[in-house]
Amino acid sequence: MTAETANARRKRALDAMASMPASMLHELYNENTAGAPGAIAVRGPEIGAIMLRGRIGGGGAPFNLGEASVTRATVRLDSGELGHSIVLGRDADKARMIAHLDALRQLPDWVGRVEKSIVEPALEHAREEAKLQAEETEATRVDFFTMVRGED
Repeated sequence: MTAETANARRKRALDAMASMPASMLHELYNENTAGAPGAIAVRGPEIGAIMLRGRIGGGGAPFNLGEASVTRATVRLDSGELGHSIVLGRDADKARMIAHLDALRQLPDWVGRVEKSIVEPALEHAREEAKLQAEETEATRVDFFTMVRGED
């Protein structure tokens, strides 16, 4: 496995966990981390703000859109693995759980377990939400057409 692939997988897992509802993450975390190595806080969880930037049309000059609250956390397992998280909002528990899961994913005995029991359900939830949003959008779609009136 190349470093690039490992980084892409880690990013996918962190994105999936950060985007899932906190209640779902909390439930899956409690069900699947029994017997997991403990983690000590290295940093945070701490709440801050980031500046959101955008571009008109994707290619225009960047502009400041506004600020968003974020929470970040870093934890270390007893064996030395570091886990990090940054999540939108002010949920310190969610940031801490994701950081712990990120550290656990670095252990060979835990990577498959975290992927199967937490990351895959998070990705499935995201797919279902996207499908639901697409269906709701389709239900409100309006088809415009031009009618030509014939002059006989």
